Amino acid sequence: MADKHVLTEDEKVLHQMGYAQELQRRMGAFQNFAISFAIICIVAGGLTAFPVALSAGGGISVGVVWVVGSIFALIVAAAMGQIASAYPTAGGIYHWASLLGGRGYGWAAAWFNLLGLMFVVSSVNMGLFLLTRDLLFAQVFGWDVTPWVSTGEFSSGWWRQSIFIAVATIIQALINQRSLHWTTKLTDWSGYIILATAVVLTLSLLIFADSHDVSRLFTFKNFTGDAGGGVWPLATSGLYVFLLGLLHVVYTITGFDASAHTSEETMNAQREVPKGMLRSVFWSFVFGYVMVAAMVLALPDQKDASGAVTMDGVTAGAAQGWNAFNWLIAQVQMPGILRSVIIIGIVVSNFLCALAGLTSCSRMLYAFARDGGVPGSETLKKVDHHLRTPGPAIWVAGVLAFIATLYGGAFLVLSTGCAVFLYLSYLMPIAAALKSESSGGWTNKGPFNLGGASMLVAGLAVIGCAILIFVGVQPPQEKVGYLIVMMLLALIGFWQSMEGRMIVGLIFAVITGLAVYYFWHVDGDSFGTYAAVIVTAVMAVLVFMLNGKRFHGPPVGEEIRQRQKDIAVAEKAMET
Repeated sequence: MADKHVLTEDEKVLHQMGYAQELQRRMGAFQNFAISFAIICIVAGGLTAFPVALSAGGGISVGVVWVVGSIFALIVAAAMGQIASAYPTAGGIYHWASLLGGRGYGWAAAWFNLLGLMFVVSSVNMGLFLLTRDLLFAQVFGWDVTPWVSTGEFSSGWWRQSIFIAVATIIQALINQRSLHWTTKLTDWSGYIILATAVVLTLSLLIFADSHDVSRLFTFKNFTGDAGGGVWPLATSGLYVFLLGLLHVVYTITGFDASAHTSEETMNAQREVPKGMLRSVFWSFVFGYVMVAAMVLALPDQKDASGAVTMDGVTAGAAQGWNAFNWLIAQVQMPGILRSVIIIGIVVSNFLCALAGLTSCSRMLYAFARDGGVPGSETLKKVDHHLRTPGPAIWVAGVLAFIATLYGGAFLVLSTGCAVFLYLSYLMPIAAALKSESSGGWTNKGPFNLGGASMLVAGLAVIGCAILIFVGVQPPQEKVGYLIVMMLLALIGFWQSMEGRMIVGLIFAVITGLAVYYFWHVDGDSFGTYAAVIVTAVMAVLVFMLNGKRFHGPPVGEEIRQRQKDIAVAEKAMET
């Protein structure tokens, strides 16, 4: 007769929250850190979003704003870490917001978090395509990449882009579904690959740079408008231009909630998950700062035939607009083989970043479906007994992430939306925890406890998130603001239907469709009309599907006790 399984402390905590140990606990402290470090991936956002900073305030948007934004991210990570220590579940954001702010509040936070995580995969895979096209194909292979440039939906370049992203997403989904071993191994290796690529890139830029004028990092110059290659519309407020640079660092240092989403796969989760988030943010801050600072220092001055400087490097780099990093890596006089190795490292790192992003997104979707929060929950909550992976959640997350890339001008919307939606979802449980703690309602904290600094840290995190959201919806990424409005309208409609008020839900489906038409309609272009009709139709179908399927939120009280028998059955099934 087999020995009776002895519950670990992690399993006991999970059972106390009303959940079975269906996912395999295979991750130690390093693996939990590595998945967030991989999603942050300083050689993804740090490079693709470099023009966002450079074409805002120039060198100071890197030299100073990166530090400011990183400190903000550390504050957010600390506030989230304290909550994760108390509630170490795969649902992360959703679970915390529900328990601390109510089921409706948590349900909304889950959707914003899910959309943000989906945008992580979408934006990184689109960045992967752009880096592969403009660096690997153009600079390493010497190809003419003109046919690979999208000139609009359904153009030849658009098809090449879409097929490339589809293939990359399929490979990432297959790895996630078919092999926990390789998912973990690749995530572990990604940390080393990202770090090695960043170090080699940094040293190469510094060694082969024409000069090292450190004052560049603390010099403000307004490059909005044509001076910055049109990355930002012309702005006159110095403070506003300064704040625009925040989007570079916060787009890069985001997604660290992946450590929380893999709580149920992490050993000693109450302690290691908060540490994983903080370590990933801190080391991304340090190595990322040195790397992006080196990029600014290495921007080559433009000289005439006599050697006289006609344009300083920062001005010349900013004028390249979205092509700033590609121009820089081509201009720096390093050996060709070294440039090729760096570019290959960058491309591989971005692929692994999206792989880790899909892992995090699928775990969030699985956990949300486990409590009946999404259409098709019965399917999406399934875990393969042999592979121990949530296959349906992985593939649905992958498909949705791919669909988001089909819009022609998607990268800026996806990258900014990724940061805005994720930090909005971070804000919600932190704000709920702050309110609950100030009223004496939240007392069952875990071993990671900020003590007397708890409410101060939470307050600073809320203020910082609010500033970021404000900056993130300014032109030219106002479409992110449109998405927030439409998301709120859609969520109200879905919630009303789930509460049994289907007619109200259908009314909001129509209102949401009208909002789509209002925001996206352009004279002479039928895209807004088609989009409005499709959104209204899809919402109407979902409203019918969700009618009366009341969302109860995560289990509490007596429901947890009633679940214990089902938990035992579910865990027994995992052993067969």
